[in-house]
Amino acid sequence: MSEHVTKAAPGRPGGERPSARRPHPIEVRSYEILRSRVDLSPMPPLWRAVAERVIHASADLEYAVDLVTDEDHLARGLAALRAGAPVVTDVGMVAAGITARPTLCHIGDPAAARMAKAAGITRSAAAVRLSYSEVGPGAVWVVGCAPTALEEIIKLDVRPALVIGLPVGFVGAAESKQALRASGLPQVSNVSEKGGSAVAAAAVNALLYYES
Repeated sequence: MSEHVTKAAPGRPGGERPSARRPHPIEVRSYEILRSRVDLSPMPPLWRAVAERVIHASADLEYAVDLVTDEDHLARGLAALRAGAPVVTDVGMVAAGITARPTLCHIGDPAAARMAKAAGITRSAAAVRLSYSEVGPGAVWVVGCAPTALEEIIKLDVRPALVIGLPVGFVGAAESKQALRASGLPQVSNVSEKGGSAVAAAAVNALLYYES
């Protein structure tokens, strides 16, 4: 039996929009400090929402100029999320940070280990193959750890609603994000080697929490 990781808010179907959030006072104060240090108001609304939540999660103001996306890509991802599109993550740490929706992650599935060994690929890449066989096109893919997962998403032509590609590391991370931008897929990425699970989760949370 598959041992994929899923997580859902109790009593809330995947496609149902959550009720209005009430941010904790610490989060409210964090945003006040953030906005006193960097003015993102010229950005389009969805791009600003993603950038601010990524900066909030990382305390790294450089993301204001490091993130790369397109407002139309974000609008497409938002519409897909509101329609109940599956959310697929590369690792459990990303899934743990996505608090408002169920997620799918096959990295811990024994089948991923067997496939990786047989095909001579990484376990992260194998997990992408397993996930795509389950969800098909139209999913939102969230990568915060493994460049090879992002490379496999591009290679497979998964026909995503959106790819949030923010893997971290000195080996392959920046290159995989450049490849994502060059692929023409609807995407959120960043130029530098930084990124990570918390940052990737923050980017998708920004869309899940967004109130127009």
